[in-house]
Amino acid sequence: MSGHRLLLPGLRLWTSGRGRWMSRRHDGACFSSCSPKVCIVGSGPAGFYTAQHLIKAQKHVHVDIYERLPVPFGLVRFGVAPDHPEVKNVINTFTQTAKHLRCSFYGNVNVGKDVSVQELQRAYHAVVLSYGAEGNRTMGVPGEGLAGVYSAKDFVGWYNGLPSCRQLSPDLSCETAVILGQGNVALDVARVLLSPVDMLKWKVAPEKRRRVPYVKETDITQPALEALAHSQVRRVLIVGRRGPVQVACTIKELREMVNLPGTRPDMVEADFDGVTEALKDLPRPRKRLTELMLKTALQTPGETEQERRDQASRTWGLRFFRSPVEVLADPERHRTAGIRLAVTRLEGSGEAARAVLTGEVEDVTCGLVISSIGYKSLPIDQSVPFDSQSAIVPNTLGRVKQAPGLYCSGWLKTGPTGVIATTMNNSFDTARSLLDDMESGVLDLSAAKSGSQVISALLEQRGVKPVSFSDWEKIDRVEMSRGEASGKPREKLLTVEEMLHVART
Repeated sequence: MSGHRLLLPGLRLWTSGRGRWMSRRHDGACFSSCSPKVCIVGSGPAGFYTAQHLIKAQKHVHVDIYERLPVPFGLVRFGVAPDHPEVKNVINTFTQTAKHLRCSFYGNVNVGKDVSVQELQRAYHAVVLSYGAEGNRTMGVPGEGLAGVYSAKDFVGWYNGLPSCRQLSPDLSCETAVILGQGNVALDVARVLLSPVDMLKWKVAPEKRRRVPYVKETDITQPALEALAHSQVRRVLIVGRRGPVQVACTIKELREMVNLPGTRPDMVEADFDGVTEALKDLPRPRKRLTELMLKTALQTPGETEQERRDQASRTWGLRFFRSPVEVLADPERHRTAGIRLAVTRLEGSGEAARAVLTGEVEDVTCGLVISSIGYKSLPIDQSVPFDSQSAIVPNTLGRVKQAPGLYCSGWLKTGPTGVIATTMNNSFDTARSLLDDMESGVLDLSAAKSGSQVISALLEQRGVKPVSFSDWEKIDRVEMSRGEASGKPREKLLTVEEMLHVART
């Protein structure tokens, strides 16, 4: 038996090298029913990247992906800004994974409700939780529940067609909107609020598109497009509690704001005191971002740029050293009339700088407040360990603590941080941990697991009808057909009922 390692006498033979193994019965006959079966909960980037790495690295593993909605791709579909279609190209890679012979997709299955995590653990050799962060971090200030206050997650879900946000119908009849938070999502929301409607849809024939350089192909929903066409918002303030050197957005998003047609920046010069001197000590990406802010805020624009700004009908501005204290109500106390901000100062420097209150406050009149202070994960099942303070599943390199055979990846593992590439790397790390546990024998692969066979039987007993990937492709075709009729890449179905109807027709 040179080159092999006997892990379980009479049952498991492993060859040298990761993932090269076969199962053997006591009578010497090999069988394939003991091939590793892995279940992934959540079909966003974390779920698909985890599945992709497992399938590529282990030629026997079979992966089943369970998703609460009838449609896959999570935040790529519902979180990426509609005017960033290039970011959604990862869907092509995810589709290849979903169509792999050793991968199956089961949409319309709510894990924790339709089937428990413990039932999945009994059916699979390993379970990976990758369901992301679908909760909102709250500001915790008076007036947060007033009409006119929204979370960025819900606002983004509204214009991206997330079924649970379909009824949001934000009131855009005010002149000023305040966005709390200065990350990429905050800038996405600001850009959508201030973009000329022509930027959010096609208005020209394909052969003429190059003549309108600012028009982008987007899949923003029709109800959102109509609401934005009638929006009265002309001024957006993007507020952060720390300074320009700590701003959380990337240069791409900031540059898009600077170049947004029909708008001009409105910055406070005093917010940039001392920033020029700090530039020399900044790492290159942070330095380039800060230089762009300084140029936008302090430099006198050239003649052409000044003419563009003079013609602008809308303004936007980053406001630093401000933290929300209270959302102010109108006299009838029905809806938002403004926001009270505490003035802060920094203790320390660089990324580690901390905002502390000065005792001063200022009031800003506005009719719309959007909180973009972060997403958070929610517990899915009582059997799964959960750190409610950090809003993550406690883990070591993706291995859930005190829960053998249970793993996590994506924002559930790390918290809501980074971009899609960050999620890819942390998901690959989780997949490697799982593969290492297969190879070392930490995961018991000696017993055959029935996987989706037993889960499908349970779901049928409970009246749950999963949506397959081929069913999703029916939805996809209908959405693209509807979009083509209106000059868009797709017109999304906005309710689960519509999705299921199309999937089962």
